[in-house]
Amino acid sequence: MTNAPFLIFFAGAAIAMAVPLRWRNGVLLAVPVIGLANLLAMDPSQQWTIEWLGLQLVPFTSDRLSFIFGVLFHIAAILATIFAWHVQDRPQQAAALLYPGSALGAVFAGDLLTLFVFWECLALSSVFFITARGTPLAIKAAIRYLVIQVLSGVLLLSGTLVMLDHSGQIAVGPLDISQPGAKLLLLAFGIKAAFPMLHNWLTDAYPEATPSGTVFLCAFTTKVAVYILARTFSGLDLLIYVGGIMACFPIFYAVIENDLRRVLGYSMINQIGFMVCGIGIGTELAVNGAVAHAFNDVLFKGLLLMSMGAVLFRTGEMRGSELGGLARTMPKTTGLCIVGAASISAFPLFSGFVSKSMVMAALLIEHHEILWLAMLFASAGVFHHAGIKIPYFAFFAHDSGKRPDEAPAHMLVAMSLAAVLCVFIGCYPWLLYSHLPFAVDYLPFDIPHVVEQLQILFFSALAFVWLQLSGIYPPELRSTNLDSEWLYRKVCPAVYAVYYRSAQHARKGFYHAVTGLAGMLTPMARQHSYHLLMPWSVRGIVMITMGFLGIILLLFYLYSRLPGG
Repeated sequence: MTNAPFLIFFAGAAIAMAVPLRWRNGVLLAVPVIGLANLLAMDPSQQWTIEWLGLQLVPFTSDRLSFIFGVLFHIAAILATIFAWHVQDRPQQAAALLYPGSALGAVFAGDLLTLFVFWECLALSSVFFITARGTPLAIKAAIRYLVIQVLSGVLLLSGTLVMLDHSGQIAVGPLDISQPGAKLLLLAFGIKAAFPMLHNWLTDAYPEATPSGTVFLCAFTTKVAVYILARTFSGLDLLIYVGGIMACFPIFYAVIENDLRRVLGYSMINQIGFMVCGIGIGTELAVNGAVAHAFNDVLFKGLLLMSMGAVLFRTGEMRGSELGGLARTMPKTTGLCIVGAASISAFPLFSGFVSKSMVMAALLIEHHEILWLAMLFASAGVFHHAGIKIPYFAFFAHDSGKRPDEAPAHMLVAMSLAAVLCVFIGCYPWLLYSHLPFAVDYLPFDIPHVVEQLQILFFSALAFVWLQLSGIYPPELRSTNLDSEWLYRKVCPAVYAVYYRSAQHARKGFYHAVTGLAGMLTPMARQHSYHLLMPWSVRGIVMITMGFLGIILLLFYLYSRLPGG
């Protein structure tokens, strides 16, 4: 078991925390590099089993699906570690290895109990990237984030126990939604995948993390959920429509959002929608497209968040209304951000094009024409809010008067590596396709796909320009937008306030009643206190106790005979 990927990361975390600070970054970078080399040299068909309390647990198993996510998570850890080279905060540095290690443990877990352990480790290790920022908003967001993530784990454990009780089988594999416990598992996975109405932890917490912390966060939690959905619920029709909603609704919020990292949070949900839709279709082409898009999303979304992290690091500001004109002093960051914007917008020869088009093609092949039109709208929308809005309002638009220095060298190195991978995969997609779960017979660069995508991009850009010139495009306002989180950030506190006031009144009334009763009984107790001081026989005590029990049983019996009792 010494070559299990998660063990390398956990052992590396212990070593990193023990060595002096000047060596720690070297250890943090060496661990994912060594882990990637170990993974590439590993027998792809390995499986380890252990017996525990009569259960056969599988802490490690590997196939083509888990392998490609394992490679992805190692690459993401390397890029994020380089970007966070300036961080000297011990909790963040420990989380930089424990968090990817937990994600790897979840991906290579062969049973649901092992998955649950790493599922919760993901939540506990990732929250340090949010609390490390230290602001009141970050602390509150971290608490909400942790509660929701732990709830997901409770649902996962509950579904696992139901399945164990019903069938005795808890292997991570294809599930039927009608199976006992399967709905609980789908809900648990849906929370981490940011399904509609379950998504607010992402747009609430990720923008409050540290500049480098958000880069880590975007790579692992939601992608573990995408992996486990592909592993367990591939072909579930419900996911097709859930994915379609996920791809479309964030566009409206992203367009009016002022916080640019929150815009990217909505964009992340939009892109996960394409993955969930592909998993729901369930064909080999669709699942390949979902997996390939997950791989590419970590790269181009990570690149965009790194560019915004560099802006936040240099300016301390992330609101579009307070930024603009940064291209003058941060030209390299600007150029790298544009590469990420082109990739997420699915420009030909960029990584997003060679994966998103697979899901779109699968929708047409399976005759989901209406949903295909909805996803076409989502593709145009992502170009608006991530492809144009992010670089435009951060680096161009109005001149904010800020003249920050260029991003530090280590941040530029991390962004450059991500940009190179975005372009390389876009130009040579078969190198990614060869590692997908199924054999690929798909050519992304045929004329219909290219022309269709260029038309979408052209008319989307034209619409943005027209909306800007006509003054219709929503301005960047100094505001905080709430979507369905309004329920627990506004309604729940209001309901709790009413309950608290009612409870206070009830408690005061109870205290007054008890005090009055005590005042009435005190004189009687003083008058007859000598009876209590007399020695009581055991027989007398037993008889009195039996009498009280009899009265209680009689009351329960009478209550049970009442209608509805």
